[in-house]
Amino acid sequence: MIIVLDTNVIVSGILRPYSKAAVILRLAATGMIKLAYDLRVLSEYQDVLKRSKFPFTREDTNIFLDQVEKEGVLVSVMPLKFRLPDPDDEPFLEVALSARAEAMITGNKRHFPKKEYQGTRILSPAEFLEAFGDKI
Repeated sequence: MIIVLDTNVIVSGILRPYSKAAVILRLAATGMIKLAYDLRVLSEYQDVLKRSKFPFTREDTNIFLDQVEKEGVLVSVMPLKFRLPDPDDEPFLEVALSARAEAMITGNKRHFPKKEYQGTRILSPAEFLEAFGDKI
């Protein structure tokens, strides 16, 4: 199963190891789900995870990013034909649609006005686990 993770889900999953977001990160770490990305998404992950306000070490951040690159799905994207309320979210949806991901998981669903885009569902971490937990 291919999914896209918004950066806020990654941060939440690392900071709160018993959260639903952390469960999703563990599923990705074990290869049960694949993370789709492009260079813009990977760059945002890197920029956010290396911010000084977070307690993540450079080594742990690099290990995570290396795993995304090695085990994830690098996608060549087509631009959206519409705009989202937050333009910074557009690369994530472009990756999800181009990868034909089953879901885009975010903690900011309000930034995605529709519940689904071309078959890709926009879900919170809890909604994802509820909807797909038995398929993973």
